[in-house]
Amino acid sequence: MSFLIFNSAKAQDYPRRPPDLDRLTQELFAEIQSDQVPVEDIYETLLNYYQAPLNLNAATREDLRALLLLSETQITSLLRHREANGLLLSVYELQSIEGFDLRTIGRILPFVAVAGGDGRAARGPLWQRILHEDNNYALLRYERVLQTRQGYTAPTLYQGRPTLRYLGGPDKLALRYRASHSQDFSVGFSLEKDAGEPWAWQPGQGRVGFDYFSAHLVLQARGRWKTIALGDYQLQFGQGLLLSSGFAVGKGAEVITTVRRSSVGVRPYAGLLENSFFRGGAATYQLGPRWEATAFASHRNADANLRQTQDSLAAYDEFSSGLIYTGLHRTATELANRHRLAETVGGGHLGYASANGDLAVGLSAVGTHYGTALLKRPESYNLFEFSGKNNLALGLHYSYVWRNLLLFGETARTTGGALGTVNGLLASLGPAVDAAVLVRHYPADFHSLYGNAFGENYRNINESGVYFGLKIRPAPRWEVSAYYDQFSFPWLRYRVGAPSRGHDALLRLAYTPSKTTILSTQLRQRLKPRDLPTSPDFPVPLPGNYLQQSLLLYYDAALSPALEVRTRLQASRLRLDDVQPWQAGYVLAQDVAYRFGRALKLTARYAVFDADSYDVRQYVYESDVWLAVSVPALYGQGTRAYALAEIRLGKPLTLWLRYAETRYRHQTTVGTGLETIQGPARSEVKAQLRYKF
Repeated sequence: MSFLIFNSAKAQDYPRRPPDLDRLTQELFAEIQSDQVPVEDIYETLLNYYQAPLNLNAATREDLRALLLLSETQITSLLRHREANGLLLSVYELQSIEGFDLRTIGRILPFVAVAGGDGRAARGPLWQRILHEDNNYALLRYERVLQTRQGYTAPTLYQGRPTLRYLGGPDKLALRYRASHSQDFSVGFSLEKDAGEPWAWQPGQGRVGFDYFSAHLVLQARGRWKTIALGDYQLQFGQGLLLSSGFAVGKGAEVITTVRRSSVGVRPYAGLLENSFFRGGAATYQLGPRWEATAFASHRNADANLRQTQDSLAAYDEFSSGLIYTGLHRTATELANRHRLAETVGGGHLGYASANGDLAVGLSAVGTHYGTALLKRPESYNLFEFSGKNNLALGLHYSYVWRNLLLFGETARTTGGALGTVNGLLASLGPAVDAAVLVRHYPADFHSLYGNAFGENYRNINESGVYFGLKIRPAPRWEVSAYYDQFSFPWLRYRVGAPSRGHDALLRLAYTPSKTTILSTQLRQRLKPRDLPTSPDFPVPLPGNYLQQSLLLYYDAALSPALEVRTRLQASRLRLDDVQPWQAGYVLAQDVAYRFGRALKLTARYAVFDADSYDVRQYVYESDVWLAVSVPALYGQGTRAYALAEIRLGKPLTLWLRYAETRYRHQTTVGTGLETIQGPARSEVKAQLRYKF
């Protein structure tokens, strides 16, 4: 092939384009049905790869799995190619590796690079490498809702007391700095003030004007020290049963590669999510050619509502009913709960990998101590929930590649003796057929406080299930994906007053006539019982067969190098039980993006929606300013529109401007509680300036 330029000594010889995160998100997620999906965390993870691309000449099997975009067969082919032919000379060489088609290469190109050996010595000491790093930027972001919300109006009196109001202004600000280089270093900090939060200077409480502050310094590949992290960081080991962050896509349109997790170890944290990281120090040391050990320690104060015990015979004088994860500190009550609960976490991981990486085994230990005991409310569904101050979890994980099969799994034990386990198999049944099977069991008293392994729920507790996934490429441009997941909950859950079982099934057909065009259709059905409303005939809440069905039609095309269009129609309906009426909702959205040379890109969307109730709300991903995510929930009747401008003011400066508006029909107010707006519309403005050093 003429494009194989093996004789060139130049390692990296192509311009990397920014990733199309909109399309990628569409391909990874089947549909966003909950605001609990960690889209922002995954978005940050992918952008981290774009900023510090993975070096294909140094990447391990686990590193390649973390991309979520390569099958196990493709990973094996790449590693064998590297072993047989030496280091890759160019990313163009990927086209000569078995299993790497143009679509796959196009998807991973924004996140990978081909580099030679360690060039740090030639780039000078660390401070010079940071100073002269190309991936070195600072950004300032501002956003605000234009209409006045109730929380910003003057308080009134209710029963002689002033009503609750936000203590700060409606402006939201964020300031970030980061410099990073793959397999070398990452340094950065983030500051944020949410709308409604007051400015304050209380360094001892972590308030330096902004309400939220995060910083990190991570050094990599220092002799035997693989990673040294100070400040805020994340951990990902095994299948995420004990430690997981940033890589948990779960069930989605990608039915094979996102089933297993990657064990990538310690990662820097530079995001704005206020509860998805550890704070302290972590280090990974290479004990030998096949062994490595990680130790970590974290201490921070989490948001919680502390209460005094009324019973003098109770085990604790003070307790908390649970942690608060919103990260919002706008009212006197929210500020009173801010950083009230001390959380100390420590542990380690011992890992072994065979010479070719086919076998990997690891042991994990995580100990947690809370300064104040956690005691859930005395509800039946909380009977087996974690209570107390201390939790110790131990886990064993493995993965083994044999021919075209990947076996993987993790089993863990937590305080109290409960054993949770997840085990799976990925198989390439032929050049065009991939399959996945995964079995999981998380008892009701299994307490993994930082885990996020594969499951139906967002926590690995009180769930058993089996998942089947299948992907077929019957013709070069066609792909059929499907999964079926059967699950059960052996104990009660919130809003489910009895043990229950359900299923989730998806069928997706995608046609890619060219590398810049994709047309897909998708059907999904999920049965997940939920309590029916009580009535004189049914005074006791009982679970009904809560059934959801959805349809998605998606068209994405680059009509020219400058013009892109996207059309999306999604609709869903649900019923609370077999004899209950259907509720339905839909959204139809049209996107257009046009690039005026290198200086300006405009993106706009106009969408109409109609949803009978909040239960059939429609989550729709939107393009946003760089490093930001927007997935609004639409219900009622109305229109949603936004316009986004990306303006390059020069080589170091880029400006983003965004305006979005949701306009409702037949409504005189928007929102609820302190977010209530008098009128039928809600408008948001956002501006962001990035400076690259």
